[in-house]
This record gives sequence, structure tokens and C-alpha cells, in this order.
Amino acid sequence: MQDLSNETMLHVKKGDIEYLQFRKLLEYQDKVEHCYTLKGQNNDYAKEEANNYTALYKVMNLDIEGFTKIEHQAHSDIVEVVRKKQEFHTNIDGLLTNKRGISLSLRFADCTPILFYAPLKNAIGNIHSGWRGTVQKIGQKAAIKMMQEYGVNKEDILCFLGPCIGKCHFEVGEDVKEIFENTFSYLGNSEKFIAKGEYKEEQKYFIDTTFINRKLLEEIGIPSSHIIESNICTVCNSEQMHSYRAEKEKAGRNTAIIGLK
Repeated sequence: MQDLSNETMLHVKKGDIEYLQFRKLLEYQDKVEHCYTLKGQNNDYAKEEANNYTALYKVMNLDIEGFTKIEHQAHSDIVEVVRKKQEFHTNIDGLLTNKRGISLSLRFADCTPILFYAPLKNAIGNIHSGWRGTVQKIGQKAAIKMMQEYGVNKEDILCFLGPCIGKCHFEVGEDVKEIFENTFSYLGNSEKFIAKGEYKEEQKYFIDTTFINRKLLEEIGIPSSHIIESNICTVCNSEQMHSYRAEKEKAGRNTAIIGLK
């Protein structure tokens, strides 16, 4: 596998298990652990899930008993708080907690993972923001909920925008383009997040959801320097990570995990 490390991300290989981590978040690894899994023999969490997660958690020094996932991610703007181990959550797209020993796990195949960590309050979040979730501002709503729930100051939140479909590949038609344009026109020049494709027949557009999610977080006062992007497109790297746009129905899922030790 090609090393996907860059200025913000570290490609970790431990035996047969490979995953990505944010360099900035690793500065707090005495309190919090995280990863974004890649393809591979022991990275396919669609099969033998329990055994594979146990192996991953062992590598990451996390308690498998604290594993919390969303049974069905619904492309919504709903975020719930996890207060104890073994909770059941479904039909939502975000989890928050400040309980040690609990980890939050969501699955992705082009949608944007947004991880939160507030060091002073030791609170975390894991958000699934597809294009529908982005239009519903789920990342922004999750950050606001974290502030309200845990008394976190906006200046204390670190936000990590994980690997997702980039503007280079998020091609949409006029209908979706209009949704983004109408929803986010107040952000200013739409040319910053919507680009026209070159076609002789039907008009297509390319949308930058990472840019939009960044602006939504900045809008509520989170410092720009606290918003870290992975700069990795899942479609460009579909040989190493699952991408629905590249693989269609055959696509598996990448797992993003963040947990408090």
C-alpha cells in the first residue's frame, strides 16, 4: 500500500492492520485515541465485525466494552450523547461523550467524518456528514451541542475533517447544485465551493463540502487554526479506502473511531 501520510495525517501500519491518524490529535494520545481505517485483510469491518474490532481495539489500547456505534446512519442532522457503555443508537448521525472508557464509531464511504476533541473538558464527538448532512449543518449543530452539554468554549474545540470525496470528484447535477447554492449563498461567493464542469450536454458541477464544513464551524466561532483537514480524497485513493462513488454497491465502509481512555 502507498503511504498516505501528509502534513496533517499519519499512515499507521501495525501488522495486518492499517489506519490513518491526525498528527494534531496524536498530541493528546494520553487521553484520547482515534483512527480512520483503510482497506485490507483485517480492515474489512463488514465481515467478522466483532473479531476485527477486537483486534483493532487491542492495537489502539481501547476497551472493546466501551465500543459505541450507530446501528443505522440516516443522513440526518441528529446527534446524541452517550452516557454509558453498551448504549444503543440508530437513525442518527452523530455521537458525543465525555465518559472515559467509551469510544464512538461511525462508518464512511465518501461522506465526511468530523471528529471533535475539547481538551479542557475532555469531551469528544464523531459525526457522519454526507452531502445531505452538510446541507443540514450537522457538524455545526454537533459543535453547538457539545458546547451546551459540556460547557465547552468554542475556542477550546479541535475539529478534524477526515478523508472524504473531494471537490475533484463530487460531481452533481443542477438539482443538488441548487440545494447547495440556495442553502449556502450567505457564505459569499459560491464559486469558492461550486465549480462548473465542462460538458456539451447536461450541465454538471463540482462541490467542495470540506470547504463548506470548515466555514460552518468558523461561523460559530471555532478558530480556523483549530479546524484540521485530512487533505485526502476517498475517490482518488479508492484502492486503499472504500468509496461509494468509485465502487458503487460493491463499496465497503471505512470506520472512524475516537475514544476516551
